[in-house]
Amino acid sequence: MNSDSDLQIAGDILAVQHLLQPAREHPGTVAEFAGLARSVAADRALWAPLVEYDATTRWYHRLRTGPGYEVWLLSWLPGQGTGPHDHGRSSGYFTVLEGELTERTEGGVRTLTGGAQGASGRVVAPGRVHEIVNDSLEPAVSLHLYFPGLTEMPMREPVGVIHSFAPSARSVAPA
Repeated sequence: MNSDSDLQIAGDILAVQHLLQPAREHPGTVAEFAGLARSVAADRALWAPLVEYDATTRWYHRLRTGPGYEVWLLSWLPGQGTGPHDHGRSSGYFTVLEGELTERTEGGVRTLTGGAQGASGRVVAPGRVHEIVNDSLEPAVSLHLYFPGLTEMPMREPVGVIHSFAPSARSVAPA
């Protein structure tokens, strides 16, 4: 009997392990980071009970770590912000889960609003300077992913809409 089954044509799939792609240790593209952010944002039962607000400073909580990356949950009361900074060698992606936040860069000002699974997100390249502020009258919650994990956050001198920067003190609070 002659059969042209896939197994007969291709042979035993277990014998060709060297041809299979290894599983990724972490998201490798912007789309994958955005997908991870969307999946965490969609799991409100995971993050919403953890949110706290602090009248003196932004509140933050490391929500998850994976091979080479970390995910942070932040809350922002009206008027709270980061000051101009970059993330050193780390790439970042952030999205607003509730409320709205304003991001200032040398390219201009952008308002991000929370909503449908944190649909509005931003990529932050290594060394890119930005500032995030809650300019609204309501609290906000955001989700931030960093790869590699955040080890430095060099602060910069404020200059209106960001045009130029001078190094200042260092901090590792996520933003």
